[in-house]
Amino acid sequence: MKWVAAVFLGLWALPALAQDDAGALARAAGGQLEAASVRLSEADSARDRVRALTETVHAYEAGLSAMRSGLRRASIREAQLRGQLQARDAEIAQLVAVLQTLSPGQSPTAFLHPDGPNGTARAGMLLAELTPALNQRAAQLRQDLDDVESLRVLQEQAAVQLQTGLTEVQTARSELNQAMAERTDLPQRFVEDPVRTAILIASAETLDAFSSGLANIAEDDAGWTPPEIDDLIGEFPMPARGVILRRAGEPDAAGITRPGILLATRPGTLVTSPTAATLRYVGPLLDFGTVTILEPRPGTLIVLAGLDVSYGSSGQIISAGTPLGLMGGLPAQDAATPASTGGEGGGADRSETLYIEVRENNVPMDPLTWFSTEQDG
Repeated sequence: MKWVAAVFLGLWALPALAQDDAGALARAAGGQLEAASVRLSEADSARDRVRALTETVHAYEAGLSAMRSGLRRASIREAQLRGQLQARDAEIAQLVAVLQTLSPGQSPTAFLHPDGPNGTARAGMLLAELTPALNQRAAQLRQDLDDVESLRVLQEQAAVQLQTGLTEVQTARSELNQAMAERTDLPQRFVEDPVRTAILIASAETLDAFSSGLANIAEDDAGWTPPEIDDLIGEFPMPARGVILRRAGEPDAAGITRPGILLATRPGTLVTSPTAATLRYVGPLLDFGTVTILEPRPGTLIVLAGLDVSYGSSGQIISAGTPLGLMGGLPAQDAATPASTGGEGGGADRSETLYIEVRENNVPMDPLTWFSTEQDG
């Protein structure tokens, strides 16, 4: 009977393989995507269509992020369950053999022992003590097998929801593009002088030089009373969902250092204004690609570089949360591309980068002292 005890102890040492929170996370993400789909259907009738579509895109981004995380966890959990169950095939077979001999009406004396009646009695007592625990472990194994099947079905359903969400968020982005192109209700602080802008772009060799000359490219500046932002410094929301790839002053692969941070984002991520501000410049600049420069108050500039699509024009006054544009990379992630189930932490599927710089009186500041980093990327 020693092998029976050994089987029991070996199985009892196995950690409980109950389904973890992966399923709950994936189901909650599915609810988020369904809610985003409802928002998309209601956006056309919204009084402020731009705001409605902005919230819709953000809802899709949050739901898709959670769904990817849930799928990844579910896949890992299923692999763990299968691996641990397969590693104990022999022990499970022995357990099943023992349980099959323990029919309810069977007498312990049926398990004859070579040491005679005393040995038989001891063996019967051992089995009587082990039977409840063995039945409990058998029930746990059945639950583990059910969990494997549930996780497999969950992944199949969630993958369909993920692909649908990817298609619908593309629709929401396209509608937001159209709504921003049709928008005419933004107040105008000044009109950009195209000649002076062209001269400044051609002559400025650094962001410092360009920033210092921004005030000279405006005509008929009506001024603006900006909101008080001192109490918000350190709490500004990140302009886009992503993970910090490089901090201020950290060298890149070429050894070049910049005073801003680099945010890795997914293709097509929506970029919004972290605060009310004036658009000081929107367009290509130096080697930064497409740049949007915000002025939340006199002497303070927030530089956002790397957008693929930009909204707005210089001189417009925008509120916090106003869409500024979209990151690139969308052609590689269209509806025909299989949905990615990669996790959120590694950044392997975050192929786009948004450069963020903050300047006070043309002196670079560490953006991480301005923006909150506690948000879910």
